[in-house]
Amino acid sequence: MSDAAVIRTERAAFEQQTDGWKVMLERELETAPAQAWAWLTDPDHLRQWLAPGELDLKPGGRVRIEFEMSGEPIDSHIIELEPERHLTYSWSNGDAPRRPLRWDLEPTGGGTRLTLTIGLLPEDQIAISAAGWDAHLQMLEAAVAGVPISFPVARFKESRGQFEEALSDSVS
Repeated sequence: MSDAAVIRTERAAFEQQTDGWKVMLERELETAPAQAWAWLTDPDHLRQWLAPGELDLKPGGRVRIEFEMSGEPIDSHIIELEPERHLTYSWSNGDAPRRPLRWDLEPTGGGTRLTLTIGLLPEDQIAISAAGWDAHLQMLEAAVAGVPISFPVARFKESRGQFEEALSDSVS
């Protein structure tokens, strides 16, 4: 993303593009890339921070994640895959337009830098979507630390407000 077109907040970066928005969220996980990869791909780990689901880890493999309480399931296919480094699939289902989720893992001195890049359409609720993923990443951090938490509603609301303000300021 070019710095000139990026809206930055404490928790996310937003870039408006011709076909929608790109949102980036970063976290430092205190675990090795191989273990961080397992948190992103293993069904037992996924249900602790995201939702029940399964990924067929091969290019074109099916991705099915069931958001039982809060939304539509993800039912798509793997677009890009480099084990323990990179995973892309669409955050959509059926014939819906692609909303790619790109997970990148980079080793750091003490663990892993996780970067989630989300592609959203112009008609999507950008702040709400980004706040939802921000909250799920907080759940991931807690699960990796061995203290799983429920969906952090307060974090979601706080991030949503921060993101809405930043995005409205950029349009003004």
